[in-house]
Amino acid sequence: MRTDIVFTLTGPDRVGIVEEVTGVLLDLGGNVGAGRMARLGGEFAMLMLVSLPSERLVDIDRALSQLTDNGYKSTVSDARPAPATPPAENTPFRIEVRGADHEGIIHEITRQLAARGINIESAETGTVEAPVTGVPLFFMTATVHVPPGLDETEWAGALEEAARHAGVDVRVARED
Repeated sequence: MRTDIVFTLTGPDRVGIVEEVTGVLLDLGGNVGAGRMARLGGEFAMLMLVSLPSERLVDIDRALSQLTDNGYKSTVSDARPAPATPPAENTPFRIEVRGADHEGIIHEITRQLAARGINIESAETGTVEAPVTGVPLFFMTATVHVPPGLDETEWAGALEEAARHAGVDVRVARED
C-alpha cells in the first residue's frame, strides 16, 4: 500500500540539492508528483506531493539525516483528500498583479479573494528591478478557483478596487 505525503525541505541553496533529495526519496521507493521549488534569497525551498510505500514512511528522517545535520529542515504531512467541491464545479481564473513593491500588496489582494470564498490554487510572487530606475517592481501571478454563483463583475471589481488602494495594476482572465 502507498501513502501520499506533503514533503517540504528548506535550507542553504547549493548545486545538487534537488538531485540529492529526489535520490533519497527514490531510494525509499517514492515518486514525486506535483511540486514547487525555488531559491528564496540564499535559501532553497522544496514543496512536493510524494507517494511512497507506507512501510517506508518511518525511514524518511533517517534517510534525510545527513541533510538535517547540515542545517536543512524537513517536514512530512499526510496528504489530505481533495476538497469536497470538485474543481470542475469551480471556474478557474488567472490573476496578475504588477506595480511598485511595498508592504501589504499580497494581503490586500488575498483578503478580497478570501472574503468571497475564492480559493487560491497556486500563486507565485516576486520582485524584479525596473529597467531604467532599478526600483523594485512587485509581481504576483495566481490561479484561483471561483465557486459557482459568484458574480464575476462584483468580485473582479472588488479586486480592482483593492489593487487601486494598493497602488498596483490587476488583470483577471478566465482560464478555460
